[in-house]
Amino acid sequence: MANTSSPEAPLPVGKVSALIGGWVDRLGEVWVEGQIAQLNRRPGAGMVFLTLRDPDRDVSLTVTCFRQVFEQVADAVQEGARVIVRAKPEWYTARGTLSLRASELRLVGLGELLARLEQLKRRLFAEGLFEDARKRPLPFLPGCVGLVTGRGSAAERDVLENARRRWPAVRFEVRNVLVQGPQAVGQVCAAVRELDALPEVEVIVVARGGGSVEDLLPFSDEELVRTVAAARTPVVSAIGHEPDRPLLDFVADFRASTPTDAAKRVVPDVGEELAKVRQLRDRARRHVLNRVERESAGLAAVRSRPVLAAPAEAVAARGAEVDALVERARRVLGHRLDHAQTDLGHALARVVALSPLATLERGYAVLQRADGTVLTDPGQAATGEALRARVAGGAFEVRVAGAEEAGAEEAGAGPDGEAGEETAGAAG
Repeated sequence: MANTSSPEAPLPVGKVSALIGGWVDRLGEVWVEGQIAQLNRRPGAGMVFLTLRDPDRDVSLTVTCFRQVFEQVADAVQEGARVIVRAKPEWYTARGTLSLRASELRLVGLGELLARLEQLKRRLFAEGLFEDARKRPLPFLPGCVGLVTGRGSAAERDVLENARRRWPAVRFEVRNVLVQGPQAVGQVCAAVRELDALPEVEVIVVARGGGSVEDLLPFSDEELVRTVAAARTPVVSAIGHEPDRPLLDFVADFRASTPTDAAKRVVPDVGEELAKVRQLRDRARRHVLNRVERESAGLAAVRSRPVLAAPAEAVAARGAEVDALVERARRVLGHRLDHAQTDLGHALARVVALSPLATLERGYAVLQRADGTVLTDPGQAATGEALRARVAGGAFEVRVAGAEEAGAEEAGAGPDGEAGEETAGAAG
């Protein structure tokens, strides 16, 4: 039907509600899956009212069904159960409300729930939320522990009593929430975020007692898993008993088998820690004493050695060796000097014998020019050239005579050569 309304011709409320009802009627029947958040069965009433909630979103719808339809699953249906409903949307024109009129109710089977949880587990694992590398170590001695658990539950008593028995000084920030039912996920997530924002809280424990798979479904919810993964504070999962493994166990930084085990893991036992301190102190004392005794024994052994017990004897023995070596060196040096002196005398005699002076002492002379050049051939001397004659007793100058002068000198020389010697003397 076309919308023909305008400011001048508005539609009445009843007309608009009727139009909406007509549109809703054309939707036909649908199959809807959800979680029963509220169940209202009035005695004697022919209708049963349910509030069906989307477990992954904050959306809910009202569902009505005849009692004979509900009685088929009444023994198994309760608040928190997941159901599949075949229903037709209905618009209540008088009040302007939308509801679903159920014609069939089916419980979601356990096998189907487990299959869905397995699919969710694989998807979250592929995202890396379960990796050990992202898990943080628990503090050794937390000053304040955050606890998320049911009000007055056995899990709360187990955690508090066991933790305070082990370490009386530990403090707790407790947040009591619903741990079962359609509102459990939202309350647990809100409590974890609140405790994670407190700077004094060093570790958070999420604890719940045992229960069926359906009872523990809130702790496998994707929203809770992502909330714990995003927390900056280490989170300990203590849900149910050892065989129970909700998805919270895989994303938590530590998984405790029971709430009691969580208390033992979160805080140390004061008695055990004092015993460890005593053991370490005794061990350190024994180690120090053994080290002192070992070093004392080594020092005594060193002091008992002769070099330290009688150091003068070692010096005296070495002094005698030094004296002997000095005497030996003196004798060897003397022999070496005597031998060297003898060799030097022989060498001096050979040098003297080979010296040109010895030749000069036998009457020979060496003729040299003014520049010191030695004449070895008569052709090297020019007539009238002044030469220097070197003999054993000294040196004198001579002059080279010509051929006539040489003949005259030879003629005037006597038998003993006296005239030649005078000529040579005069020339000198």
